[in-house]
Amino acid sequence: MAETVDRALRWAGLLFTGLFAGFLATVLIVELSARSFDGTVYTHVRLVELVALDVFATVLLIPALIIAALQAVLAFRRRSRARWSSAVVLVLLVLVLVTTLVINLPINADQLAWNPQAPPADWAQVRDRWQSAHAVRAAAALLAFGLLVGRTEQAPRSSQLARRALLEPVRSH
Repeated sequence: MAETVDRALRWAGLLFTGLFAGFLATVLIVELSARSFDGTVYTHVRLVELVALDVFATVLLIPALIIAALQAVLAFRRRSRARWSSAVVLVLLVLVLVTTLVINLPINADQLAWNPQAPPADWAQVRDRWQSAHAVRAAAALLAFGLLVGRTEQAPRSSQLARRALLEPVRSH
């Protein structure tokens, strides 16, 4: 039963964290591509992004956080070798959440009132602050996903070695 739960959490964590990390990387690429345009174009891009992307991010991040927390708790309770990588994944996703709540969402709320025909005078500074925070979020999410992938690559080999170690004494008798 525990192995089934671990497998389900591992794959769900990969799914939600991977989709979330890919989503943030895609938004970062769009944002960096928009840097060469003026405030009018940038404001249009942001207003389009704000239509539904915050909801999509929430739908991916919340399950990823819950799964990461469950994996970390289980790993520490079992004194698993994966306990520290589980803790790092959770910390990285919490960093994403805190950065989002403290920097990105307040800027998003302000940008909803922007007029593309007359962006605020400080639009470039606001853009830079949002993009810097977003780059931190994207890097943290991609690193968390990378840790999950690395842990998943190790899991089958560890399980096979454990099974062999348990079965060897039985076979030798």
